[in-house]
Amino acid sequence: MSSNDSNPGFDRRTLLAALAATPALPGIVLPISTPAQAAEGSDPLPSWNDGAAKKAILDFVRVTTDPASKDFVPLAERIAEFDQDGTLWVEHPIYTQVTYCLEHVPDLVKAKPELKDREPFKAVLSGNGEALAQLSLRDIFEIVLATQSGMDVEAFREDVRHWLAEAKHPRWHRPYTDLIYQPMTEVLNFFRANGYRNFIATGGSGGFVSEYSEKVYGIPPQQVAGTEQAIKFGYDKDKKPILTQEPKLVLDNMGAGKIQNFWLIYGCRPNAAFGNSSSDDQQMLEYVKAGGGARLSVAVLHDDAVREYAYGPAQGLPNTAVGTFSQEMYDMAKEQGWIVVSMKDDWKRIFAFQ
Repeated sequence: MSSNDSNPGFDRRTLLAALAATPALPGIVLPISTPAQAAEGSDPLPSWNDGAAKKAILDFVRVTTDPASKDFVPLAERIAEFDQDGTLWVEHPIYTQVTYCLEHVPDLVKAKPELKDREPFKAVLSGNGEALAQLSLRDIFEIVLATQSGMDVEAFREDVRHWLAEAKHPRWHRPYTDLIYQPMTEVLNFFRANGYRNFIATGGSGGFVSEYSEKVYGIPPQQVAGTEQAIKFGYDKDKKPILTQEPKLVLDNMGAGKIQNFWLIYGCRPNAAFGNSSSDDQQMLEYVKAGGGARLSVAVLHDDAVREYAYGPAQGLPNTAVGTFSQEMYDMAKEQGWIVVSMKDDWKRIFAFQ
C-alpha cells in the first residue's frame, strides 16, 4: 500500500485517533484477561454461557443432522449464511473496509487535486473526528467507489492483503483479523463439522472480504458475496488483458439485497442465518425464519461496552449509524422466534485473546 507521508496533514495515526475519539461509539478499554480454560468434555461452543441462545444453536444442528428427525436436512442442502461486520468481527468505530478506503483518500486527492476542497474528501483529509462521524452512507459510498475505482482487480486484492498485515484497530491496537468473535468462530466450526456449508453475505465488497475469509473463517472466496462495483475489461500498457474496477455499483448487497442476491447467486434459501443489523440483516433473517422445517435466525445484540461496544438503540442502548439494531427488529425477533444473542450475557469471552 502506498504511503501517506507525502501529505503531512493526514496519516494513519491521525485517522485512527479521530475514529477512536468519535463520541457516538462508547466502550471502555480493559486489560487483556487470562485466556479462557479449554472446553471440558465435548462442548462445541465453550465460549458460550449455558442458556437459551446456546441451546437453540445446539438443538438446531442436532435435529437437522439426525436422520431420525422429522427436521433432518440432507447433507447437500445444509446452508448457513453469515453477515460479517458486527456478526463475525468488530464493526466499530467504523467498518473496516471504510477505514481502508479512508486511508486511500490522500493518494486519490494527490492524483485528482480537484477533490481536495470537495466533500466528503475534505472532511477525511481534515482528520476531524466530528466531521468523520457526520459522514452519511452516501458519503461513504462515494469514498469507497472513488478510492477503489481504476484499480486492477488483482492489484486491489494484493493491496488489501498488505493493508491488513499492517493496519491495527484504534482501540485494541491489534490487526483487524484478531478481532474475530471467538463464540462465532466456534459456531462456524460446529456447523462445518456437521456438514453445513457456511456463506458470508456482506455489505462490503466481496473482493475485500474474500482476501482473508478462508484464512480467518475457513470460508472459501466462492462462498463470499458482497456489494460489487462494475468491472471493465481492457489492456495495460503492455497490452496484457486486465479487469479494472469502475465507479458504479452492479450489486447492492445491503438490506434486502443480501437475501435477494444470495438467491440470485446460489439459488436456495439458507437453513440458518446470523446477523446483527436492522438496516442490513433484517430481511435476510426474516426470509430464513419463514422457510419450512427447522430454521434458525440469530441476531447478535452488542450490549457489552466493557469488553466490546454497546449500541442499539434496541433495549435502550445508545443509537448508532454503524450496525443499527432497532427496537422494531428486536420486537420482530421475539415475535417470530429468532434467537437474540446478548454479547454481555451469552458470551464468556468475545475475542480469542481475552
